[in-house]
Amino acid sequence: MKPRFSNQRTHALTITEVLVIVVAVCLLALVALAQSEDSQAKNQIIGCVNNLKQIGLAYRVWEGDHGDKFPQHIPTRKGGAMEPVALGNAASIFQVMSNELWTPRVLICPADADRFVANGFVSGFDNSHVSYFAGVDADDDKPAMFLSGDDNFAIDGVPVKSGLLLLATNAPVSWTAARHVNQGNIGRADGSVATSSSNWSPLTQLLAETGVATNRLAIP
Repeated sequence: MKPRFSNQRTHALTITEVLVIVVAVCLLALVALAQSEDSQAKNQIIGCVNNLKQIGLAYRVWEGDHGDKFPQHIPTRKGGAMEPVALGNAASIFQVMSNELWTPRVLICPADADRFVANGFVSGFDNSHVSYFAGVDADDDKPAMFLSGDDNFAIDGVPVKSGLLLLATNAPVSWTAARHVNQGNIGRADGSVATSSSNWSPLTQLLAETGVATNRLAIP
């Protein structure tokens, strides 16, 4: 008995078909990568907001033990940080609140690639271990004043430098692309945190809400 043979033939893929498959796979990979990056960016913003809420709570606890005053309003000889923070030393105010902050990790924004977590608040602790500015004049009497927040500001497109920044309400201020994709977070004197971007709650709006003509910020 003779074996049967099928009349069907197996055809190899043409070059065009191979190219279509390759392009489709690449597109799917790009979509997956974009979704992954978007998810990572959102997680970094959430982590940053949580850090600033912990910092705001630390301020509250500290002032409760020091006559209802923030560290920037008490001289160093009395355990505060009035003099150094007024000169733009942001690290000094967080060092004073070290017992309330518990860990230096909360001072590093998850999206900040230029700073690193300190081993502690004593030896070697300085601005290189801090991602967030300190509001020099922040006070409970003006709950919307800037207490702390991301320090990646730019004036007229030029990134600000470490030191004391005088930020007027009409300043041409914006966020740099260094963190959160041209966004940033502001911790206010009442303990709340506002996420700011060019499309929602821009910096100029948040500055106007502070109720003061100029915000003095210590930039690390």
